[in-house]
Amino acid sequence: MLRSNRHGASSAHAHAALLSLALLAGCGGGGGSDTPAIPPAIDTASVSAVAASDPGSALPAHWQRGVFMEIFVRAYQDSNGDGIGDLKGLTSRLDDLKELGITGLWLMPIHPSQDRDHGYAVTDYRAVAPEYGTLADLDELLKQAHARGIGVVIDYVMNHSAAAHPLFANSRSAADNPWRDWYVWQNSTPSGWNIYGSNPWYGAGTNGGSGLGSYFAGFWSQMPDFNLKNARVAEWHRDNLRFWLNRGVDGFRFDAVSNLVENGPAAWENQPDNHALMAAVQGVLAGYSRRFLVCEAPGQPRRYAEADSCGSAFAFGQQYDIVSAAKGDTAAIARVAAYRTTASDTLAGFASNHDGFAGERLWDQLGGDAAKMRLAAATYLLSSPTAFVYYGEEIGMAGASGLSGDPALRTPMSWTGSTTNAGFTTGRPFRELSANVASANVAAQRSDPASLRSFYRDVIALRQSLPALTLGQYGGALAQDTRMQFRRVLTTAVGTDTVWVGFNYGDRAATIDLADLPAGMTLSRRWPAGTGDVTLDAQGRATVTLPARSFAVLQANVNF
Repeated sequence: MLRSNRHGASSAHAHAALLSLALLAGCGGGGGSDTPAIPPAIDTASVSAVAASDPGSALPAHWQRGVFMEIFVRAYQDSNGDGIGDLKGLTSRLDDLKELGITGLWLMPIHPSQDRDHGYAVTDYRAVAPEYGTLADLDELLKQAHARGIGVVIDYVMNHSAAAHPLFANSRSAADNPWRDWYVWQNSTPSGWNIYGSNPWYGAGTNGGSGLGSYFAGFWSQMPDFNLKNARVAEWHRDNLRFWLNRGVDGFRFDAVSNLVENGPAAWENQPDNHALMAAVQGVLAGYSRRFLVCEAPGQPRRYAEADSCGSAFAFGQQYDIVSAAKGDTAAIARVAAYRTTASDTLAGFASNHDGFAGERLWDQLGGDAAKMRLAAATYLLSSPTAFVYYGEEIGMAGASGLSGDPALRTPMSWTGSTTNAGFTTGRPFRELSANVASANVAAQRSDPASLRSFYRDVIALRQSLPALTLGQYGGALAQDTRMQFRRVLTTAVGTDTVWVGFNYGDRAATIDLADLPAGMTLSRRWPAGTGDVTLDAQGRATVTLPARSFAVLQANVNF
């Protein structure tokens, strides 16, 4: 999302500010008075209670233990030539995603937004951004995705709204407005606060005046925080979730859950209140069949992945080690091997995403080195029961050379090698294209068995064929210099399935010693294909030789 980068440098702050200038006048953003314009009436339908009505689920059990594609709808596929991606365009690409093996989609915000770009400044929580289409278009996307066995989760922003949201326009209009306590207010601007290098309190009046008090906005002045200590606000958000779940949405990616509640200038992140709020969200999803919740919590992902909080979260921090391991960093390799020995399998693996603080696009981080990109991808795809690919990663898409910050990571998808429109639109793309669109695109890679896209397809198919990789218990983790191994063991009433995975991140061939497995066990070679089985000796030992920058996957020969 848009934020001042928690790791230092500024994010796409100024970019979004320019996009929203025209919208600020109606919510106290300009003029010479501390009295904002008369606020808009609140549409009662937008704040009405929503009862649960589960339409059921056609998805298989454990569908969330699969591979998701994170998609920026604006940048994926345009269907009408206006240069902006939309839901119909995404629907037209579902067969491409199915062929790749994707079983889940995470859509970045699809709601109307003040920023008119990334979508994290929401102005209507129960609608689709008009440039993306209509609710009917979303219904059709869900129908077509479900027919292909693909679940769809959408981004949800509970921490804040847009300043242009009617609720905030009312909240800031007067101290006695009935919607005042839906946001976080103080009568005067507090001191002693510093979040991402700025004071997060802003005067409510025009020209920064504070005659109407000051509101809290941790990420940006135009994204004021909801008062989630107000039970009515928290319940309204849960009503919004039911609105989407009733339509058949398969779950949510929750944004910025570390920042939901603030208890003071030294207690504004990862507060205990956050976990109670997210546990209540889990309670909403529990009333529906096979729904999935995953949270963004960079500072404490393990805590938010626990059952009394989100129940699932992204494995933030590990992505840096995955990239470093692909470069041959021995300390990072050891951390990758050890990670799942203590981390829950509800922590979802990834290599990069739409935010610069998580890392540049994988192609840029690894200098376009194909072997290293394959190693990074295989590492998180084979070790993470739930994994997220960032759109374009599967073809080695680079960031835009003419842009900086987060927009450089959110370029139109490279469907063809056209340096004019990348096959993304018949019009003019809303943003500059990927720097390597001419060489890294779907059209060039689709039918090439040696391409990066074919590699992703084959590795995803491999993990789908081995239930132990997504449902089995992690163990046997060992790292030795540039070598790493682990195994997954799945025991059911039918039998025991053992899968062993070994990596050589080094630039020369290396031998890995297998140990601690049943004596005499024979493991068939699942990757790479065409090589012989491995049989353990009487002490349960064997050796496997791996070429430079490669990996192997072995499966025990059992009746499973």
